[in-house]
Amino acid sequence: MSPSPANRTSEFRDTPLPDREADVLRGSIAVLRDRLPATWTVEEGGAPDPASDAGFDAELRLSAPDGTAATVLIQAKRLLNTRDVPMALEALQRAAARRGDDEEVVVLLASRYLAPATRERIAAAGAGYIDVTGNVLVSVGCPALFLRDRGTDRDPWRGPGRPRDTLRGPPAARVVRALIDFAPPYTVPEISERSGASTGATYRVVGSLEGQGLLKRERYGPISDVEWRPLIERWSQDYGFAQSNTVGTFLEPRGLGALTERLASQPDLGYVVTGSLAAQRVAAYAPARLATLYVRDLADASDALGLRPTETGANVALATGTYDVVFDRAEMVDGIRMAALSQVAVDLLTGPGRNPSEATALLDWMAGHEPDWRR
Repeated sequence: MSPSPANRTSEFRDTPLPDREADVLRGSIAVLRDRLPATWTVEEGGAPDPASDAGFDAELRLSAPDGTAATVLIQAKRLLNTRDVPMALEALQRAAARRGDDEEVVVLLASRYLAPATRERIAAAGAGYIDVTGNVLVSVGCPALFLRDRGTDRDPWRGPGRPRDTLRGPPAARVVRALIDFAPPYTVPEISERSGASTGATYRVVGSLEGQGLLKRERYGPISDVEWRPLIERWSQDYGFAQSNTVGTFLEPRGLGALTERLASQPDLGYVVTGSLAAQRVAAYAPARLATLYVRDLADASDALGLRPTETGANVALATGTYDVVFDRAEMVDGIRMAALSQVAVDLLTGPGRNPSEATALLDWMAGHEPDWRR
């Protein structure tokens, strides 16, 4: 079995950093040769004149066994953020358009490492990509070829210290939740105030998300747009109900109806309901089989609710931890404190069984009713 993209990261840590665009280009072409069938050939053309503003860094001739061929234009970037993809592709596509219609011309962006969001943006634009870790997408109509492979999902050459693009930890969670829950425009200091995160943490998260194309910030101005659904999906890579908290499983022998009755009778209990039970109030998918709650204290909450600890057959999961943001902007519904829908969505995305499908249904509802939940 081949290693997963996450596990493959360690393979490159002892490999010299592709610190120049020439290194990226050489490494990317090597990756392409390695992934092609043995009967295909790659010939490198002459490098364009640097003063000509050609829009590409290398031209390849990709030939099939029957002699048909296509031209591949590659632009290499040492680092490539999601937000920079349109500009990079524009230059490549202009170069391709100048070639005429005699032979298919394929455009590829290459970098030492391309983040998942960057790869998705390139593919959505109808172009291809290669990075030195082995993330590849090449599609040619004639000769027919579709080549796709996965390398790593994290930059193996990122230096020590806090990873710039991580959304782990309570400060990042506070910023992410505020960006999702509040509709722009707003400034970074305003998001810092609304989220309760420090100014430094807010600028770090906003800068990272801007680089990933998940929000737009006017130059010297406010944040003007937030791609809230992709942001929730991106956050789910670094946060999860079970992964980021201490979780206890319990049995309510009388069923979830009895649990909700007891919750409604205890307004002073420190809790919020998340997961299926919270989602079904707006996007019913199927009857909830497991109630998931955030609580201030596991022992106090389980005693107050009359729950029995169990490792099998549980119908209640209680979570506690350092992420106090889970309680922010909760809403009382029929006497029960429900977590904000942004929190419910990320918890379902990272949950077991049918939870991810429930998350999709909830996100679809949120997309169609944005004024009903976004402030």
